[in-house]
Amino acid sequence: MMVSSEWLKFMETDAIAIIGPQCSTIAHIISYVANELQVPLMSFASDATLSSIQFPFFVRTMPSDLYEMAAVAAVVDYYQWKIVTAIYIDDDYGRNGIAALDDELTARRCKISYKVGFPSNAKRSDLLNLLVTVSNMESRVIILHTGAEPGLKLLALANGLNMMGNGYVWIATDWLSSYLDANSSVRAETINDMQGVLTVRPHIPKSKMKSNLMSKWNSLSKKYNHSDLRLSAYGFYVYDSVWAVARALDSFFDDGGRISFKNDSRLRDETGGSLHLEAMSVFDMGKKLLDKIRQANFTGASGQVQFNAQGELIHPAYDIISIIGNGVRTIGFWSNYTRLLSTVLPEDLYLKPPNTSLANQHLYDVIWPGETAQKPRGWVFPSNAKELIIGVPNRFSFKEFVTLDNATGKMTGYCIDVFTQALSLLPYPVTYRFRAFGTGTANPHYDQLIQKVVDNEFDAAIGDIAITMNRTQTLDFTQPFIESGLVILAPVKKHITNSWAFLQPFTLGMWCVTGLSFLVVGAVIWVLEHRINDDFRGSPRQQLITIVWFSFSTLFFAHSEKHYERLRTWCSDHMAICCFDHSIQLYRKSYFHPNGATTRYFYKRT
Repeated sequence: MMVSSEWLKFMETDAIAIIGPQCSTIAHIISYVANELQVPLMSFASDATLSSIQFPFFVRTMPSDLYEMAAVAAVVDYYQWKIVTAIYIDDDYGRNGIAALDDELTARRCKISYKVGFPSNAKRSDLLNLLVTVSNMESRVIILHTGAEPGLKLLALANGLNMMGNGYVWIATDWLSSYLDANSSVRAETINDMQGVLTVRPHIPKSKMKSNLMSKWNSLSKKYNHSDLRLSAYGFYVYDSVWAVARALDSFFDDGGRISFKNDSRLRDETGGSLHLEAMSVFDMGKKLLDKIRQANFTGASGQVQFNAQGELIHPAYDIISIIGNGVRTIGFWSNYTRLLSTVLPEDLYLKPPNTSLANQHLYDVIWPGETAQKPRGWVFPSNAKELIIGVPNRFSFKEFVTLDNATGKMTGYCIDVFTQALSLLPYPVTYRFRAFGTGTANPHYDQLIQKVVDNEFDAAIGDIAITMNRTQTLDFTQPFIESGLVILAPVKKHITNSWAFLQPFTLGMWCVTGLSFLVVGAVIWVLEHRINDDFRGSPRQQLITIVWFSFSTLFFAHSEKHYERLRTWCSDHMAICCFDHSIQLYRKSYFHPNGATTRYFYKRT
């Protein structure tokens, strides 16, 4: 807070513009004062919560953390890692940066599985405990959002804990690239602690102005015996911030602006402290100077200096850097113009229409921690993971799907086999335990089983569980591995394929009843016919044969019109027409007289 008080003392003098600070905490305090005094604040603090909406006189002269975290999230998504661990310094800069990262990862269907902050004055033992906790987590992708001093200390401790080996991924925010750019000589031990680490750096296009500034800076550094101190990206933004204010003042005075102040009666120190708030004055034409600053449009050492309506630089971009050996290697770029990763320079992309197709994303190969070129998987099964409780229905019927074997006490069935085979395909072990749901004397209610999963009594459920709309609103289902569709259940029976196959439609009892009914009909016809019909007379054996034959012919012989036609032809030779009564099977005769037809019915055949 001593630094912020020095800033406030400086504001006791009449100020028309403020350049800085870089610290997010101090920038928040100064923004309130600049807003009240109507003095434009040219800040290169990257804290995303600093906005011109809350502070109208705030102008950010370097990319916001929103864009930096979007670049980090794009790298995570590009390598298809879904969960990350975030380590951050517990202040406004760290907390707000991780909050921005969380939003960007969520937009890409990724998430921070574990986040841990630490104070700036954390002890070595505290940092060791922090790293041990992180090593027991599932994610092996670690985002490090701190300052240079605690960040380097964490990397050294992580290397001592073998957390810089195979399987780990370390992504540092721009604090690491700024440290490497600003220091020409870095100790070999420090470089060794960060092998394979990825970091991001605000993209500064190559230009003659940039080269001249770096040359002048190196000359001045040697002159004042600071040859090891070089320019980082922040230095270029500070340089352009000064020029932006100078150009705005030229335009301000050319447009008739004047510098005048007035006192504000609301500013007074009632505590009797060292601050003299009543000495602070309000800049009368601060709004006009602010407009001139926001209208800046020139090419500076950091690239194009131009602000949007929110007071942010247009076209923010970042370099994606891999640390390997004694140096760094740029593996690609991220630009807000396309919001994609590319190996094409951002300034070249600005000349073309934005192409936001994910198929265009590309980065160069990376040497990861452990000196391997194979992309790390990004996660492991945590050593402190709890045992998964799997609910399984203890069925009474259709035990082939799933059931409890009372003899062994194990769950068996088709669904269990599918589950165990799926687990065998995973590249890591999973500890689990089946828990039977139901008594086994009746099929359990599956909605109750699902509710136990919703209530976290079970971690998952296995079985022949139908996927319905109501259930999908509370649970996620796997792809169905049993699909019956529309089916008809029928008992399995071997079909007869020999000459007796015609007997299959009816059962034996049905055939017996059918045969008996025809025998009864034959017997009735015999009773009615044997007195008047010679065909139904004879020996008992002959009459029995006639009855059976008549019954058999009625079953298998269909009387047709041709049969009656032949009968009519035979009778016409005897001047008679013979008809056949279908109901009682009796013959009748019609005789025709030459002078007229006279019909007479007889029951006796002549």
